[in-house]
Amino acid sequence: MALFPVISNFQYDFVLQLVAVDTDNSMDEVAAAAAHHSVGRRVAPRPDKVIRVRRQDGEQFYPRDAKLAETDIKPMETLEFIFCDD
Repeated sequence: MALFPVISNFQYDFVLQLVAVDTDNSMDEVAAAAAHHSVGRRVAPRPDKVIRVRRQDGEQFYPRDAKLAETDIKPMETLEFIFCDD
């Protein structure tokens, strides 16, 4: 369990955010942490969607239940947070 900084590039947001998450967080928890800084501030809520996580310019989303420590994500890496159908 350790703090881990990532850069949030949230869909529809024009601001990149530094977000501190935990290495034990799942991708859903990482997405929720990023959403806290964007949704309802500069991004309209989309309650009918889930937020998926992928590497900047990546094509594959990380599994929603994957723990951050189990991925190849590095500290200070930019991640994209995208609204998707469930």
